[in-house]
Amino acid sequence: MKTLLLDRATWDLVVDAQGNIAVADVPYATAQDVSSAVRVFRGECWYNTALGLPYLAGVLGRNQSAALFRADVAQAALAVPNVARATCVLASLGADRKLSGQIYLTLENGSTTLASF
Repeated sequence: MKTLLLDRATWDLVVDAQGNIAVADVPYATAQDVSSAVRVFRGECWYNTALGLPYLAGVLGRNQSAALFRADVAQAALAVPNVARATCVLASLGADRKLSGQIYLTLENGSTTLASF
């Protein structure tokens, strides 16, 4: 399955050598789609308001357990096609209050890949 390739720094579309919108293929496409799914606020996607994490209702400005956040991330990852298993590992909370981590993915074909946030 292919997806539009996004620049890792700006999360914007990029072009290929011929000037066309670039695409990514599995396994990177799946990892990028999982990373995108984790960035979505629940209710933000107008075509399916059930997608995303409950950032406004249960994450931002709230005392939430790390275990609950990891479970929410794993659930969002499992909603992405081609993902069989997902494990979220929180890395750090920086001085700028940005949380970072990795999502270890096992795809349906048995291969593994990593998505970061």
